[in-house]
Amino acid sequence: MYLAILTLGGFASAAEETQENIYRSPDAWLCRPGRQDICAGDLSSTIITRDGSMTRENWKPDPAAPIDCFYVYPTISDDPGGNSGLVPGAGEKRAVEHQFARFASVCRPYAPMYRQITLAGLRSYMAGNPIPMDPALGYRDVLAAWKDYLQFDNQGRGVVLIGHSQGSRVLVELMRREIEGSPLQSRLVSALILGFNLDVPKGGDAGGTFKQIPLCRSANQTGCVIAHVSYRASSPPPSNALYGRSKTPNMDVACTDPVALSGTELRSYIPVRSNLLGQSVSQEAWTKMATQVDTPFVQLPGLVGAKCVNDGQASYLAVSLQPGPQDARPADIPGDIVSGGKILDNWGFHLNDLNLAMGNLLDIVRAQSVAYLSKNAK
Repeated sequence: MYLAILTLGGFASAAEETQENIYRSPDAWLCRPGRQDICAGDLSSTIITRDGSMTRENWKPDPAAPIDCFYVYPTISDDPGGNSGLVPGAGEKRAVEHQFARFASVCRPYAPMYRQITLAGLRSYMAGNPIPMDPALGYRDVLAAWKDYLQFDNQGRGVVLIGHSQGSRVLVELMRREIEGSPLQSRLVSALILGFNLDVPKGGDAGGTFKQIPLCRSANQTGCVIAHVSYRASSPPPSNALYGRSKTPNMDVACTDPVALSGTELRSYIPVRSNLLGQSVSQEAWTKMATQVDTPFVQLPGLVGAKCVNDGQASYLAVSLQPGPQDARPADIPGDIVSGGKILDNWGFHLNDLNLAMGNLLDIVRAQSVAYLSKNAK
């Protein structure tokens, strides 16, 4: 579960942002270019077609990628306090593997640790008995990591910002305070702000959460934002939805259609053996398929579709399952948040916001990289 709904207080003032720069230590980063870390691990996938035939797609990072990516992970820490420490646990590593590492094929990867609000902190808040936590601490850490990256690594390169849920919330603050309206805005290739209620005026692309930075409307557009929250088409955002329904008058939650932007069908990379929270998949057909696969991800072309929907009350990426009559694959994919054996439909398909469209997002970032470099060629 994640933090985009929490409003536990403001972020740090400028005076409070000063802190010792811990990001000179390589241990403060989950991914950096040129290392044998999570972003250089095994991300191979098995492509399973409707007749059940399987082919393997191998993967490798591109050490010569011409742009950078800077990632802030969602609420995932299993540390017991309200804020996490800076020692990576299984959750942080899993989030990077599921959501970010594959981007190392199109950009140099940077993923700092930060002292986020933990799963324990989120659960205590939602239960009405919050434990002590500091929501500003994580932002100060990410700000310090960003400044360290700019000073020692960026060298004027274009950068893609990638976040999910709490990570998106922190990146939004960073963009509003440090990037929008500043010279750094010219280095923004794009920002993937996923699993977060990003406001835009009804019928508009800017003037909500961001005053100047618009939504992306083509894969060749740069300096823009890609955003969506996902729900099953068969279970759209209910009245108590955590995502997809703006609380600001005359605003919609942004949805940039990854299928339309990339110009290809939905290309999902679904983790095989556990969801983002590390929970084993209990669906019988999926478990049976997993025993036949030796890669950490599967692709199921044609099984899943997605498109942006705005029904006047909510704006979201509607995810549909479309198995064929003789389809040998599971008829459903994991991704719901379950508590006490019950699906929490107000969370939607939050766990899969990135993986559902991972292939499309990679294609878009690749095209944006080409457009950015062409525009900024000297």
